[in-house]
Amino acid sequence: MPRDLALNSLGFAKPPSQTRVVVAMSGGVDSSVVAAMLAEEGYDVVGVTLQLYDHGAALAKKGACCAGRDIHDARRVAETMGFPHYVLDYENTFREAVIEEFADAYLAGATPVPCIRCNERVKFKDLLATAKDLEADCMATGHYIQRKLGERGPELHQAADPARDQSYFLFSTTPEQLSYLRFPLGHLASKAETRALAARYGLPVADKPDSQDICFVPNGDYAAVIEKLRPGAADPGEIVDLDGNTLGAHPGVIHYTIGQRKGLGIGGLGEPLYVVKLDPATRRVIVGPKAALSTRIIPVREINWLGDARFDSRPEWQLQVKVRSTRPPREAVIRPTGPTTAEVELLAPEDGVSAGQACVFYAPESSRIHGGGWIWKG
Repeated sequence: MPRDLALNSLGFAKPPSQTRVVVAMSGGVDSSVVAAMLAEEGYDVVGVTLQLYDHGAALAKKGACCAGRDIHDARRVAETMGFPHYVLDYENTFREAVIEEFADAYLAGATPVPCIRCNERVKFKDLLATAKDLEADCMATGHYIQRKLGERGPELHQAADPARDQSYFLFSTTPEQLSYLRFPLGHLASKAETRALAARYGLPVADKPDSQDICFVPNGDYAAVIEKLRPGAADPGEIVDLDGNTLGAHPGVIHYTIGQRKGLGIGGLGEPLYVVKLDPATRRVIVGPKAALSTRIIPVREINWLGDARFDSRPEWQLQVKVRSTRPPREAVIRPTGPTTAEVELLAPEDGVSAGQACVFYAPESSRIHGGGWIWKG
């Protein structure tokens, strides 16, 4: 390849100064370092921060992203590094595409993962479209995940640091989106490296704590958010065992999750009991022994497939799957039942598998992600 056509660090055959990249900036350390890194390399950087909800009440709240403080922090980083920064009002889009479904899913007894829907329906859809409107060559984010070029095009791979890997939250990234996205932090060995870079660039967010909460759920209090969105949703009901015997009362199904043991208020019944099912229609919380939580067969739908061959081109796939973000991938057989649906059989049963969670597919003995789908009740 002639020297003047050598690819730059983002994969384009032109100088960084002629390569425009939109950086999705949350105001946190990770996306700030990405923006600073690319600006230092000479790229034409444009920072964009999304205002996702009414941040007036959240201005002083810590532990969540995309609030007023974070917008301010992102702007300060842009000023420090000398590139333009824009704030886009996505409140209506975010409410319709993420928050409303979150509330409905919780009321239906599921355990939703709104961060995945936000990536899928807002950041990697509307924001990505905005980046193209700005004539950017690509869009970069601070996610810890790797994009590698394979024989058939870009592939999604786990981050080099397993403790920071965010592949569970990005399984719904489509091949088309992957061709446009870049993840400059995915190869770093640790978060300490990211903070060291932030300090080297002199960024005002170098020591900022990581976000912990879902951005619109202060202090992790899901029930309070649901009650505000759906007045009357927290109707009381019965706690029953697997045979339907009443063991106690509860203040509302939305206060419980599958696999929960603590806070049931039904102690002194012998062996520990866990929430094994939520029935919003009858306002019942069903509890049982730990063994009742074990699941081997999982119905999955809305599958986004990132494998090389068509998903339903063979009767089954031998892969590994992750059914919760905090759990390691486990061996499974995935049997397609249609282009975007499947039955997943775990070789060893898992506890606490819940409708509304994601089931993400991983290649055995490889860092590659083959996509995934959403667990439902069947």
